Amino acid sequence: MSLTSVEQIKQQDPTLAGRITVELADAASDRFDEADTQYLKFHGIYQQFDRDMRKRAQEKTFFMVRVRIPAGALTAQQYIVLDTLATHYGNGTLRITTRQDLQFHGVTKSNLRAVVAGINAVGLSTLGTCGDVNRAVVAPPGPTGDRLVVQVREHAIQVGRALMLSTVAYQDIWVRGVQPEPNRDFTDPLYGRGYLPRKFKIGFAIPPVNDVDIFSQCCGFIAIVSGTGQLRGYNVVVGGGMGRSHGNPATFPRLGDIVGFVPTEKVVEVARAILMIHRDFGDRTNRRHARLKYVLAERGVEWLRAELQRRAGFTLGEPEPFKFDQQGDRFGWGEQADGRFFYWLFVETGRITGELKGVLRHIIEKFGLDVRLTPACNLILCNINPADRPVIEHLLSRWTQISPLRLASGACVALPTCTQALAEAERFLPRLISQLEKVVQNLALANEQITIRISGCPNGCSRPYTAEIGLVGRTPGHYQIWLGGNVANTRLNKLWRDKVAETELPNVLGELLKRFRTERFAGERFGDWAVRALQFL
Repeated sequence: MSLTSVEQIKQQDPTLAGRITVELADAASDRFDEADTQYLKFHGIYQQFDRDMRKRAQEKTFFMVRVRIPAGALTAQQYIVLDTLATHYGNGTLRITTRQDLQFHGVTKSNLRAVVAGINAVGLSTLGTCGDVNRAVVAPPGPTGDRLVVQVREHAIQVGRALMLSTVAYQDIWVRGVQPEPNRDFTDPLYGRGYLPRKFKIGFAIPPVNDVDIFSQCCGFIAIVSGTGQLRGYNVVVGGGMGRSHGNPATFPRLGDIVGFVPTEKVVEVARAILMIHRDFGDRTNRRHARLKYVLAERGVEWLRAELQRRAGFTLGEPEPFKFDQQGDRFGWGEQADGRFFYWLFVETGRITGELKGVLRHIIEKFGLDVRLTPACNLILCNINPADRPVIEHLLSRWTQISPLRLASGACVALPTCTQALAEAERFLPRLISQLEKVVQNLALANEQITIRISGCPNGCSRPYTAEIGLVGRTPGHYQIWLGGNVANTRLNKLWRDKVAETELPNVLGELLKRFRTERFAGERFGDWAVRALQFL
């Protein structure tokens, strides 16, 4: 079979420079051609259209720009600059992602260079946040100051740094503002000429909290801690991934396999070796079949372990015992090791907008607070002095009384900007949760936490396939319902209903909640009840 068109484009110019500089100078066009659109992804930029405007025959090209934020940590200065850039050059919002990044929406072609240069000016970058490379490495966001968390986050940062692509075209185009020298012979020392067959995702987790959804990662590291609290090393997980395609049974969500144990000093080389396995064995003829999870599914864990040990040059240990018993963020106040406080804030669907955007900027700027972004698309305000706590508490009071159902919800961006979206997600979920809040209130389930995640298409960017209730866009205004994930995100759910109208979802889910209320065992979670009572899993 022949290489996909994307593979051919990557081979044509492995520097990833293309004609981006020339296209940026062309004021007569608001978009880039097909090849440059692919190169732009490696630079952290997606070319998109506002599909609401398209309906009104007012189509215009916009761009999404994604910022790489190591382990999701921002200084106050960095956050303020990103907030300013979003206001001046984007649509006035910032979107937290499941990879602890921030992204801008609504950027025009004429403003791209100003945005990317502004991001780089505060020590951040957009390079490698999109494209067929290792994406941002996710890590436990808190609690702030915890020694173990600090160690694990540092390992995540080291891995991210070691797996960064090396092309200088990015700096030439966006920072220096010059046309890169043509170099058709360029080969990235890690990725090669063709980079990876598809994107690659890495995460770190500390049991018992699975806040990064570790089994959904291409490569995961589960911290193993001694009885005295010392980090001994990591269990290595390989082959997770959420994406699938409707009507194509050869594509499916998959949880990763644990392949062995490695000491802390081997983490970087193990991550490199796993990435290279994907590079060398991933499918370059079919992008729907190009993720590492399919290599694992077809070749098996024993093959992967042998190949990994051959490339890494040492034998993996046997997996160590561990247990996950929860997922998600722990909202509210907490005390840091240095006596200062942090506040874990819920951000609905990860979108920082409106009044919340102004209040956050005011607090961060006035009190000089660092920020951490979470894989559940929320944020933590760090280093709060005890004397400042009452003022901050008052300023955030509007966003602190949130129901358990809403706190456990999540959505991808979907319409109007995502080109893959089949149905609404981010714009629909808050309304759906409001309707379900009335249902659980009437059923005396208001204090029950049920994870609900919605994705506008089967790619599953919001990780709906590990949720207790997963909603996946099927066609405009219609969704699949997936049921049976668990509280620790260690179990895939299963398809329950293939096509339910948006207007019917509150009734359909309401009937399920009524059954749950009457049939559950004492303390039983919704996802566990679904597996037991519905008998389809």
